[in-house]
Amino acid sequence: MISTAIRVARVGSRAELAAAVLMLLGYPGLTVAALIPSVGGFAAAGAVTYLADRYLHHRGSYLINRLGKVRAGLSIRFLVRELLLILLLARMDLSTQPVFYAAIACFLVFFGFQAPHSVLTTLIKLRRRLPVVTRNVDLSKVSIPDAPPRRLTHRAAEKMLHLDLAAVAGLLVAARADAPVAGFAGIAVTLVLGLGYLVALVPYVRGRRIPSGADVVLDKVDDWLRSYRPETVLYFSGSKDSAYQVNMWLETLEQLDTRPLVILRERVILKKLARTGVPVICVPGGVHLMNMDLSSVRVALYAANVGKNIHLLRVPTMKHVFIGHGDSDKLASVNPFSKVYDEVWTAGRAGRDRYALADVGVRDEDIVEVGRPQLAPIQHYAGAPEGRIPTVLYAPTWEGWDDDPGNTSLLLAGENIVRSLLAADPAVRVLYKPHPFTGTRSKAAKAAHDRIVALVEKAAAQRAADPRWTADEAAQGAARADLVRIEAELSRLAGGGDDERDEAEASRDGIADPEREARAKRLRDEWNAAYWRSFPTWEHRVITGAEPRLYDCFNVSEGMVSDISSVVSDFIASGKPYAVTDSAGLGAEEFKRQNTAVRAAVILSNAAVELPELLAAVRSADADPLAEARIELKEYLLGPDEPTSMERFNAAVRDLKARAEARNEGQGALAAELETIPVPRAERSAGAAPTGAAPAGSEAPIA
Repeated sequence: MISTAIRVARVGSRAELAAAVLMLLGYPGLTVAALIPSVGGFAAAGAVTYLADRYLHHRGSYLINRLGKVRAGLSIRFLVRELLLILLLARMDLSTQPVFYAAIACFLVFFGFQAPHSVLTTLIKLRRRLPVVTRNVDLSKVSIPDAPPRRLTHRAAEKMLHLDLAAVAGLLVAARADAPVAGFAGIAVTLVLGLGYLVALVPYVRGRRIPSGADVVLDKVDDWLRSYRPETVLYFSGSKDSAYQVNMWLETLEQLDTRPLVILRERVILKKLARTGVPVICVPGGVHLMNMDLSSVRVALYAANVGKNIHLLRVPTMKHVFIGHGDSDKLASVNPFSKVYDEVWTAGRAGRDRYALADVGVRDEDIVEVGRPQLAPIQHYAGAPEGRIPTVLYAPTWEGWDDDPGNTSLLLAGENIVRSLLAADPAVRVLYKPHPFTGTRSKAAKAAHDRIVALVEKAAAQRAADPRWTADEAAQGAARADLVRIEAELSRLAGGGDDERDEAEASRDGIADPEREARAKRLRDEWNAAYWRSFPTWEHRVITGAEPRLYDCFNVSEGMVSDISSVVSDFIASGKPYAVTDSAGLGAEEFKRQNTAVRAAVILSNAAVELPELLAAVRSADADPLAEARIELKEYLLGPDEPTSMERFNAAVRDLKARAEARNEGQGALAAELETIPVPRAERSAGAAPTGAAPAGSEAPIA
């Protein structure tokens, strides 16, 4: 019942649900206390509303957003509480006392402060917003002063409104103890603090406290581009949940032989971008991007097919390549839009054949097989584990943009898969790592995800309470301490985190330091190792968020269950057994015919009754009839092991760069040749009609 209430209220936990209920009940409580009247009751109900409201804001509760939509936002809630306090004073026969009128005047003036406060905080934010946001780009020639202290700008509206606490407390004391002085003192404190807050903000909206103008910033970025002369650009646009699509390419970009640059189009993506030493420029404005000096760029790489790609695709001096964000049998892997690029790069032969079968206009000669450089961290299969139970990863994809039952196993098979894995005998450990988009479009998918999370967490709790399962508490405690230490050091390396700096300061201070980046990479590897040591090797686990990464989950697993997605193709690099769910009910043979990546998989029905085949292969190589088929399929999907994928990717970039330069030289030679062609006398004569044009005053002939 409580879990149902949590889902309906769209809150994240029982504590959040309790806070929401207390806050919503607190206002009727304030009303009753004001009418009785009861100073003690009003103080208690008021404290509940203050604390619950603060907690929900701190948690970023969805309920707070909904209250704002129905005109019960933060300012209204504070105003209602203050009006009810005025009612309480009136009911206590204080309406003829000076403190009563002082209270009314105080709240009127205090709310009068809200408008200039909002204007000032908005102006500060707007005047510090740069036309571009950067990382690892030298903006030392741009005047970017320090931002206002975080205590002034972070959650500014909440802080301003909470200054009424002094007046509220003072008036309650005045009403209870018949001490008007306390009321006047509280009123004075509130008004002085409110006015002081306004005065403290004023200097940051003028003069040297604001960054250089947009034109200056853009000019200096162009100067930097002309100095750095980027040759290869990774271009990306997408929603806040799609940052993983660009993050997966950052390490590959760092290993390129040519000078790389990342161009992003949304500020929210920059906030979610993984650490990298590659220069990054976020350009939200299309006009700014199209006027940017990218004349040195020869190769542009695109990780997603989106409308904003046109702003760079229009540049003819560079070659444009679709690299995607995964290689799978989904329809997205053969999007007809892909024919706008000069080349399409696939992992292996399977990608080439996929386009040929789809016949969407992508020519075979425009396809280049480069492998998947990102798969280098995936460890190869070394057989069943010794000294611990096997781990099976369930990594379903998301529900997609339509309601095709074949999109994801979550809806029809997810719970059956997880129940079967949790009940396996001999036992296995279950890791559940859903796609980042899961539940973003379909409420049914979100509900299925929540039920699976509940199943895994319940099974984990039961196993932890079972005395047959023992844990090395000392080792796990040490690992958890290591996690805290490593996270603190990573935070220090990040300068406290970009979330504590505004975008102007982050751009100014975000200069690449190779030594720092190398240290951060080592720390991330240490964090990953400590994470897996921080809990028993038999503990079921739900894993969401960016860390640990999907490939880290591959490495600690002996088998996987998934859907038709790039996750399957990537997992094949490990050589480990896997199963794929035929959620649409096509039947095993037809499912294999339509989807290359499942030809070496155990095919699951929605009832998941075939899971014992996968579990047998996970436990023993002798019970794994598909091992040879996986080796063959791996080369077909991902290409050969030698030369390495990174070597092939680099070679493809170099080749395309050379072709772009040859094209540009040819265009330059052609332009020079055209300039030497004499212009006909008739065209040079003033007033003469161009060749083929109709004489003035006559109608042009119709062809």
